[in-house]
Amino acid sequence: MQKYIILSFLLILGSKSTFAQHKTQETDKPNVVLINVDDLGWADLGFMGSEYYETPNLDQLSEESKIFMHAYAAASNCAPSRATMITGRYPMTHGIYTVDPADRGNPKTRQLIASPNANSIPKDSYTLGNFFQDHGYRTGVFGKWHVSDDPLTYGFEVNKGGSHRGNPGKDGYFSPYTINLEAKIEGEYLTDRLTEEAISFVEENRGERFFLYLPFYTVHTPLMGKPELVEKYRKKEGSKGQNNPVYAAMIHSMDENVGRLLAALDSLNLTDKTLIIFTSDNGGIRATSHQDPLRAGKGSYYEGGIRVPLLIKWKNQITAGIENTPVTQLDFFPTFKALIDSESELKLDGESLLPLLKNKKPMGRDLFWHFPIYLEAYDPKEDSSRDPLFRTRPGSVIRSGNWKLHQYFEDGGLELYNLVSDPSESKNLATSNPKKAAELLKRLETWRFSYGAPIPSIKNPAYDAVFEKEAKEKVMK
Repeated sequence: MQKYIILSFLLILGSKSTFAQHKTQETDKPNVVLINVDDLGWADLGFMGSEYYETPNLDQLSEESKIFMHAYAAASNCAPSRATMITGRYPMTHGIYTVDPADRGNPKTRQLIASPNANSIPKDSYTLGNFFQDHGYRTGVFGKWHVSDDPLTYGFEVNKGGSHRGNPGKDGYFSPYTINLEAKIEGEYLTDRLTEEAISFVEENRGERFFLYLPFYTVHTPLMGKPELVEKYRKKEGSKGQNNPVYAAMIHSMDENVGRLLAALDSLNLTDKTLIIFTSDNGGIRATSHQDPLRAGKGSYYEGGIRVPLLIKWKNQITAGIENTPVTQLDFFPTFKALIDSESELKLDGESLLPLLKNKKPMGRDLFWHFPIYLEAYDPKEDSSRDPLFRTRPGSVIRSGNWKLHQYFEDGGLELYNLVSDPSESKNLATSNPKKAAELLKRLETWRFSYGAPIPSIKNPAYDAVFEKEAKEKVMK
């Protein structure tokens, strides 16, 4: 009798062990929540050092997350950044380098004909939505899509508010909306509503794995905050470059809504099973909010235009703390692939962040950007760009270790910076350190050649050097 009791006990243990192993395998594949704020600057959060903007929910999340201090968007403005993150491929593969048109600014001030620019990702693009759907996840996007007409054709089952639109339009943060979203309550705030829809999606899919993509329209223009919050920040003293009460109110509402979503995950006992990523699609607009010590802002490939906040949390799986290794949003797709389906063949241009997230080994590689296009200035006296007429002129950039090289196609100009000693990119070392400049230029050229990156070379017949010189002097008076 005792023999059978022992045997039965061993069988139960065995079945429990098998169940536990199966359960472990199941929980190895987490839900994924990707929050992508629009035009939120690197320094526009409490945990990133701001004393004006109040972000208590994100500050708390940062204490539970890996904080990437050198995280980069894949481009300096929204459409190419999003297309690259969603597909895991450089712009050379999907063709989006900017928000159309690619030749912004007065034609008399552009020396070259900009390279062709796509308006949408190709119809056969394999996106994060496709990937998660193919692996049994429920998929939903809530907010700004901006890379095609409809995310439902790229693997997403639910779409609330996403289209080709890049902003909610005039007066668009309060209903009635100008995006494809019907208001439930008159005068409701768009950021609140998108979060409400996201929470409903989580509640409906609590028993299944899900990929929730929450690309808020906020804090993109038009700047519109709740009146009571605007008044709150009007009464608060700001600092140089961070003192816009309407922008502060928008950040406040965004933070509140991130808190609402995190609380919903907690209440449904899903936090342990969910990988949470919080980031921004590009740098902030410098005329709205300075990112000191970083130079420039949205549309520029100086640090203020491409370095972004990044938090990654997976409770009990990722050790919280500060991480200084440079990473890019191109790395999100490979990370998800490593977590969910590491053996499948899939061409991606980034690298998995799992080694960094698990504290196993540092990643050592160069980061690249290519922009064969023009972006006109926002505010010539505020932008801190290379010249006052453009945030970006055609060129490429490489970050290698602590070094960063800018190459410009119009005049062949090179700018070399050491980001440790000069995070503001104020001291061009290309002349004083020609060996390092030549080394990085060779790496940059090799990378461009490997991807067939277009380099604009046709002279613009409308260009007028005298007009350009006078225009620069005029805007800086």
